[in-house]
Amino acid sequence: MNKTALITGASIGIGYEFAKIFAKNNYDLVLVARSTDKLNQLAKELSNVKVLVITKDLSIPGSGKEIYDELKQKNIQVDVLVNNAGFGDFGFFHKAKIEKQLQMIDLNVRSLTELTHLFGSLMVARKEGKIINVASIASFQPGPMFSVYYATKHYVLALSEGLANEWKDFGVTVSALCPGPTESGFMAASGIRESKLAKRFKMPSSYEVALYGYESLMNGKTVAVHGMMNKILAQTSRFFPRKVVTGIVRKVQDRISE
Repeated sequence: MNKTALITGASIGIGYEFAKIFAKNNYDLVLVARSTDKLNQLAKELSNVKVLVITKDLSIPGSGKEIYDELKQKNIQVDVLVNNAGFGDFGFFHKAKIEKQLQMIDLNVRSLTELTHLFGSLMVARKEGKIINVASIASFQPGPMFSVYYATKHYVLALSEGLANEWKDFGVTVSALCPGPTESGFMAASGIRESKLAKRFKMPSSYEVALYGYESLMNGKTVAVHGMMNKILAQTSRFFPRKVVTGIVRKVQDRISE
């Protein structure tokens, strides 16, 4: 019998590629996103495994519990949880809509925490399971022009590292995938395509990042930073004053037009 992977944000980008990779490795899938049409199309492509599509907006509080309840009713055991859903918002914090910032926190932090607790508790009880939380290179430093997003990814990394330690003796692996800028739907949605960061550097594909995340999870790696340059950037805050690091991030992310 195949194991089952639950993947959020599965309709595009890294989540979409995660779905294909897990299916290739004979995992049945529970795919979660807001777009029913995209999820159904993906399910048709993955005809070699069982696929359950759940249309859900995880920025709405309580939506994670609704997914948990549906799978419990269907008697579906989640062996791997992939918390991939998330978004960012590029620009000055004081010009941003506060509703969007709070929605970001609900999606990037609250729903991830809810799903991790619900399904992670079951994994701990049966002493087996894997969780990968998609964090970011943003997890390692402050992020002017992207302040709330960076803050949410700080949380994701810290939670993942803490739980990896708590649950290692219960047979549960927790990994944080920390990619840098990646060719995905996130780039357009966040507005970061207009930044120097996006215009000057060649970005890896969503497939490359997802494959690295999958392999890191299977190898039990707690913090998986994709790409040599990102590995170097992740260490900058250890060697430079945080004010300097913050200034560097600001310069990199400033819009060319400003």
